[in-house]
Order: sequence, then C-alpha cells, then structure tokens
Amino acid sequence: MSSRLEVIQKIVAERPTDPFPRYGLAMELKNLGRLDEAHAAFDALEQAFPDYVAQYLMHANVLTQLQRPSEAKAVLQRGIPVAKRVGNGHAASEMEGALDAL
Repeated sequence: MSSRLEVIQKIVAERPTDPFPRYGLAMELKNLGRLDEAHAAFDALEQAFPDYVAQYLMHANVLTQLQRPSEAKAVLQRGIPVAKRVGNGHAASEMEGALDAL
C-alpha cells in the first residue's frame, strides 16, 4: 500500500465531515489504477456530500475508464444541475462537454 494512500485514509478517518480528504482518497485510488475502489470512493463521497462539485467529472472519468459509459452519463447528469445550483458554471460546462463526448 502506498504511504501516501495511508496518510489520506488517516485524514479521512480524522475528518469525517470534510469532503476534500474523501475526494483526495478517490483521486489517489484513481491515480494508482485501482479504479473499482476509486468508483466506490466516489460513490461514498457523492452520498455523503452531493454538493461537492469536483467529484462528478472525475467519477465519470473513472467510469469511462472502466468502460461503463451509461453510468458515467448518469453521474454527469446528476452533477450538472448541482454545479449550476451552487453557481459553478465552469464545472457545469466541463461536465456538459464530457456528456456530449460520451
């Protein structure tokens, strides 16, 4: 196990009400090529913190890598209205572009 991964997991445990470490965990798993685990981490992040906009595009990317385009589309379709609601037009636009590309 990567020591970086262990540190992130410890921070997640210490800060359960902070979405950023959970996002970092999902991204670290993605970067390590542990895509199924990254998918599960993104799912948990979305359940706990649905307004954390950055997760949606990265989760869709993981699902695309796993060759699960219909699930990737569903994630983007959930994320776009969240981004718009919280006023993040840039993220909404990126997700719309990714959705069009799928």
